[in-house]
Formats: sequence, structure tokens, C-alpha cells
Amino acid sequence: MRALVQRVTEASVTSNGRQAGTIGPGLCVLVGVTHDDTGALVAKMADKLAGLRIFDDDEGVMNRSVLDTGGEILVVSQFTLYADTRKGRRPSYVRAAPPEVAEPLIDALVAALRATGISVATGVFRTDMAVSLVNDGPVTVMIELPA
Repeated sequence: MRALVQRVTEASVTSNGRQAGTIGPGLCVLVGVTHDDTGALVAKMADKLAGLRIFDDDEGVMNRSVLDTGGEILVVSQFTLYADTRKGRRPSYVRAAPPEVAEPLIDALVAALRATGISVATGVFRTDMAVSLVNDGPVTVMIELPA
């Protein structure tokens, strides 16, 4: 499972011309799922995202998590995080899990994050989405958890 995590002052996602989710300060998280990802891995990712210390404390040091700040999270499924660009110029997506495998894992991630008390907004699975955000910092990190 991979996640591109961006610290934001605000973020939103639109699907089919409708706003699907919007947040204020917090994290915009693009999540990719691969074939052998499991529920146990989802729990680890939720824990990592909730506790990731990338928000400034009173001294300006990145020492606080989204839980500490009371921030929100926008989760958007992003199969293209598993693009393989090693050969040629057209990415291959064979490492991305098919929708019927990925969707329940994304739903489980959202549920696990909500269980921590974090307000979570989402995109709409299997649709073209437009993500808009104001990156704070900018701070962007990649998380990859091996199965």
C-alpha cells in the first residue's frame, strides 16, 4: 500500500461535477492499493497516517500529528501510484489492485481513520476526480508499507 501525503490548509475533491469531499487544515492522502495488500496492512496505514508527525509545534518543529492538531483527512483512491515507468514511455499499471480488491481496502482505511476520531472526507471510487488543494509548507511525503 502506498500513500502520497500532503499537509494542506484545505483540500477538496470533485467527481462528475459534484463536490464529493472537502476538508480544512489537515492531510490530503492519495492512496494506492496493490494485489497483496490486506486488512492488517490497512490498520498499519491508518495508524501511520493518524500519528504522522508533520505538523509544526510551538517552536516550528514538525512534531505534531493530525490527531494532535484536530485536523481532517481527505482520502482519495489513486491506482496510478503503482505506475511502473521503468520501460518505455507508457506507464504500466499491472501492480495496481483491481477495483474489486482495492475498493474494500480503501473503505476499511477510511473506517479505521474515522475510528480514531478524525474527520475524514473521501472521493468517489471508480470515477474521474479533480483534486484541489492548498499545500501547507509545502510538506509532501510518501509512505509505502510492504505487505
